[in-house]
This record gives sequence, C-alpha cells and structure tokens, in this order.
Amino acid sequence: MSPLPGPHSIRARYTAAAAGFSLIIMGVLGVTVDLATRYRIQENTFSQAERVASQWSAAARSGVVPRRIPADPPADLVQIVNSRQRVLNASGRASTTVPLSRLRPPPNNRFQRRIECGGAGSCVLLKAIRLTPDTDSGVVYAGIREPDLLATHRLDYLVVAGIGLITAVVAWMAWMLVGRTLRPVEAIRARISEITVSDLSLRVPVPPGRDELTQLATTVNHTLGQLESAVEEQRRFASTTSHELRTPITGLRMQLEESLHYPDDVDAHETIRTALATTGRLEAIVNDLLQLARLRAADPVPPEEIDVGELVAAEVNAQHRRLPAKVHAPAGLRIRGSRMQLIRVMDNLLTNAQRHAESSVEITVAPVDDGVAVTVADDGPGIPPAHRERVFERFVRLDDGRRRDPGGSGLGLAISRDIARAHHGTLRVADSQRGATFVLWLPLMDAFR
Repeated sequence: MSPLPGPHSIRARYTAAAAGFSLIIMGVLGVTVDLATRYRIQENTFSQAERVASQWSAAARSGVVPRRIPADPPADLVQIVNSRQRVLNASGRASTTVPLSRLRPPPNNRFQRRIECGGAGSCVLLKAIRLTPDTDSGVVYAGIREPDLLATHRLDYLVVAGIGLITAVVAWMAWMLVGRTLRPVEAIRARISEITVSDLSLRVPVPPGRDELTQLATTVNHTLGQLESAVEEQRRFASTTSHELRTPITGLRMQLEESLHYPDDVDAHETIRTALATTGRLEAIVNDLLQLARLRAADPVPPEEIDVGELVAAEVNAQHRRLPAKVHAPAGLRIRGSRMQLIRVMDNLLTNAQRHAESSVEITVAPVDDGVAVTVADDGPGIPPAHRERVFERFVRLDDGRRRDPGGSGLGLAISRDIARAHHGTLRVADSQRGATFVLWLPLMDAFR
C-alpha cells in the first residue's frame, strides 16, 4: 500500500481546495436555506393565526360567539379581550384570565402580529385584530405555539449535517478523481526512477487517450529515445577515438623505445622526424575533437552578416592550389552565421576536392529554395553511393583517402556537417557523372525575417 500523499502533494492540495470551495458555497447556501425555511414556516403560521383571528373577529362583531370558543390545533389559542385587558372569552387551551398579549392594535392598523415568549422559554406566534376603530373596542387574539423547527436548533443541525455530508462527498470525489488523473503520472515517475545511464532502454507507460498526460508520456519516451541514441553514439565515439589515438601513440612509443634501446642501429634524426609527423597527426585529431566538442556543447557564436560569394572567392584565392579551380560565386547572397566556422567548412571541402581531383575543381554559388547552395565538384574517382553518408561519420576514411592523405584525422567532413547543421543548413554528396560533388546549403537572411 502506497503512503498517503503529504500536504504538499497535488492530490491533497486539490482535494483541500475542492472541500474548502464546497464548504463556502454550501455554507452560504445552507444559511440561505435555513433563513428561508424559518421565514416560510413563520409566514405560514401567522397566516393560519390570521385566518382564525379573522373568523372570530367577524363572529364577535356579529355577537354569535359561543361561550367557549371552539378551536383546533394548530391555532388552538384564541381569546377575546376588552379594552381593559379582561378576557371575555377564550378557547379551551387558552387562559380565561391572563391575556395572550398586551398588544392592542391602534384604530388605523387593526391587524398586527407578534411573537410572545413566556418565562418557560416557549413562544407563541400571535395575530391580534382590533374589532372596531372605537376607543373601547375589544381585540381578538389567535395564537399558535412556535413550531419545533423554530423553537429548537433542529433545523440548524440538519443544515450543518447536510453541509458536512455534501462537503465530505465533494472531497471524496475530488480525492478519487485527482488520484485517478495522477495515476499515470505516478506510473511515469516510478518508471523514470528505474532508468539509469547504464540502461536507457526502458520507456514510460503511455496512458490511453489524447490528453496532456498522453502527450507528456509520448514526449518523455521520445526524449529517452534520443538520449539513448546520444549515449550510444558517445560510447561508440569514445571507443573509436580511443582506437584512433592508440594506434599512432603505440607507433610513436615503439619508435622512441627502439631509438632508446638500440641507439647504434636506429637513425635518431629519422626517428625524430617520424615522431614529429605522428605528433602532428595526433595534434590534428585532438584539435578536430575539440572543434567537435565546441560545436555540440558550447554556446553558439553570435552570428554576423556574411556574403557567401565573397567568402568562397576569398577562400579559393587564399588556398594553395595543386590544380586550377573554376569559381562562379556572385555577390549579394547573404546569410547570418559564424565566418570562422564557414571558412573551416570551405577549407575542408576545397582541400578534399584538391586532394582527389585529377585535373580541375569547380566551385559554384547559386540561390536554391530560399537559401544559397555552394557546390564543390572534382573530377576524381568519386564516392560510391553506398559510402556517401559514411564519409560524414567520425574517423571514417575511404581507401583512396587513406592513400592520398595518410596523416588525415577523418573528422573534417563530420565537423563540416555539424557546422552546416548549426547554421540550419545541410551538407551532402550529390549525384554527378564524374568525381565527387559536395553541396553545402545555407538559408538566406530573408528566410529568418
């Protein structure tokens, strides 16, 4: 059995709020019902007394009143009193000597009502009617003992009991409904508590329907799936990085140990040159890894306005070219982004094209679909369709690339695609009749306005 929710739980707060609101509403309604009931009972009682008093008032003026006034409950207290407060006639339950009241209506207001309470605490609802406007006119009293609902607190107790019962029912319903609503949340919480970094395969249960909880559970599962993919990617990345770094480090260590243990058989200068080359490759790998980390974890660089045509033309002119490059880069196509990062992309693409081209490289800048496309094409051996996505993976180097550039890190294209994505763009390998064609697409400034 799960423990009861604490006072700070949503279930307890909502139940308390529903109970408090119900108590206020039912309290106001209960007081209204109590007062209305009392008023209605009182009005009915006075009406009955007035009807009896009017009957005997007419009989008294006609002089046909019997010696003992017959009267039946509830209006069983009837008296006829003269101007000197002497009881002339009375019903069987009324006193023949003591008037029911000392009230004497004035000539201009012959009908009056009053509540007379005796010393014993019992009260009588009384109707007094003056027989005539004359000075010595008598008065007819007709009284009804106060009903129990008015004389006692029974009505108040019933109203309070009703308020308490309804409030309890409302609180119970709120408790059950909120509990049922939050049951999927508890299931989601329990499942999330079981998920650890070592095992991200678990998913939270998705409640039926299309409400907010279903959307929450679906979003949580989607996020867990992305997190699992990211963790797996990081693990593969760590494994691949360790392998890529271990190979040159192992080779460097062997060369240095040979030079140390066999100084007469090993050329020290050649060992140092080889070690420097290996260190350069290690440095390139580390620098590229740092660049990847910055792209994925650091805050984005504040964007600046960049003319893509001018940037491409400047980068082509600044690069040492093994082969001639044809450039078609019109000015006026502007984007917003990081100039240094885009220069890194262009440097990677141009270096890659120069490395694999047989006779020439062609660079084209043109507007495409609310953006600008930079196409870098070479006439080299090209990239097989099966490997056009693999070349963007970290540390992936095809055989031709290893042969032409043994010291490469295998991270250039991966970094370039990450930079393109950071600029809301794409980088892909397009179909071409000969060689490889890389297409960098970036959105124009107008696309963000």
